[in-house]
Amino acid sequence: MADKKGTGLMMVWMDVPADKEEEFNQWYNEEHLPELLAIPGVLNAARYEAVSSGPKHLACYELESPAVVETEAFTSRKPTEWAQRIGPRVIATNLINNVYQMIYPKELNPAIASADMAPALQIGRMDIAPENSEEWNKWYSGVYVPNYEKVPGCIRGRRWNAVRGEPSYAVVYEFEHEKVSETAEWLAQRDINPDNPKMRDLMTHAAGSPGIWKKTFQL
Repeated sequence: MADKKGTGLMMVWMDVPADKEEEFNQWYNEEHLPELLAIPGVLNAARYEAVSSGPKHLACYELESPAVVETEAFTSRKPTEWAQRIGPRVIATNLINNVYQMIYPKELNPAIASADMAPALQIGRMDIAPENSEEWNKWYSGVYVPNYEKVPGCIRGRRWNAVRGEPSYAVVYEFEHEKVSETAEWLAQRDINPDNPKMRDLMTHAAGSPGIWKKTFQL
């Protein structure tokens, strides 16, 4: 069975005008998503809409590695007439297009590689001062995410380092539904470790972070 997840991730957020949203969704679902999924190394993809935070639209692409976006098959694509009329570069606002390298877990295991796109995602995007990065990363990967992964409804958490775009780090929690982080079990993890408040205060979140997106389309 072919892998559905790799060690790279591309996430593209955007808002689009309400009067163009219907055609935009049609173009994305019928033309753009199939086009990208046909590129070697693009393993899986789904579209999501914001439940909290924003931008509203999110397309999430699982990549064999971040290097996929540098291949000729990816970079030599020519926009179609439809894309030139309704694509994100033409009509979108608040456009964010980031590519990431997985840093937690350190290696891709069979359970992750075979997993499909999650029904919902909670995504945080953040920066950390260089002098605090070693301690902070050790805590985030060793304490913070593993504790949240124990919560019912949380499929897994993965951490990412941006190789294109900013801020420098992202965390993506895969949820069975969009209400997981409202549960008592999730909230109980927030300060379960005495280091959590101090370490959280060291990071700077991007605007709209963290946010939750619910899956709306997948081929």
